[in-house]
Amino acid sequence: MLRLVTLVDQWRAIQPGLPEEWGAAQLRLIAPDREQAQRAAVLLAPAHPGRLGRAVTFFAARRGDGPSPDLVTRLLQRLDREGIEGQLKLVRTDAEDEAPAVPAETPSSFVAAWEAELAALPDDWSDLYIELELFSTDYLERAALLVAPLNPARDGGNLAFRARVARRFGYGTSPQMTMRCLERLDAEGIRGSVRVLRALSDTRPVQTQGPVWYEGGRSV
Repeated sequence: MLRLVTLVDQWRAIQPGLPEEWGAAQLRLIAPDREQAQRAAVLLAPAHPGRLGRAVTFFAARRGDGPSPDLVTRLLQRLDREGIEGQLKLVRTDAEDEAPAVPAETPSSFVAAWEAELAALPDDWSDLYIELELFSTDYLERAALLVAPLNPARDGGNLAFRARVARRFGYGTSPQMTMRCLERLDAEGIRGSVRVLRALSDTRPVQTQGPVWYEGGRSV
């Protein structure tokens, strides 16, 4: 009888194929059923996973404040010990994101991208950290004005803004206002993309403004 490949072994097989300059990698575990996926998401909590059906998505980060490759290995060992099975896949890396993802001749829609990102989230998502990337410096000043309700922050020297979205309460803009801001960008012909960088589910802040993420030693 063939022995099933463990999740740790799958992760170790993925790592040599990562780009040399990778800093963060998005991974997806496809479990045999929803029950195992739910349990996997609980055990992977330190990696801030998101779950949709049988799919659990999480990150490994070689740099910054995200879960390190060693931490991901330890978390997957927990899953192996609990008998959780599945297929572990590499979704993308930040090194791939640096390349142009959308051909110039293909118009993009912020609203369509936002709807696609929301559709991939678990039903109980509560807090998001998102990135709005612009395809030209010509859009920068006008886009900053149009998305001002998001309280956006520039992403270093990149042509991108980052912001928080809160579904029910806490720090962040509502999904409805986020959609209106993206509709404004589309209406003025501003081209770019939006994606979810981090997501949390069913948070319940007690005497706080909600969860805090850290990037480069500062809260966002």
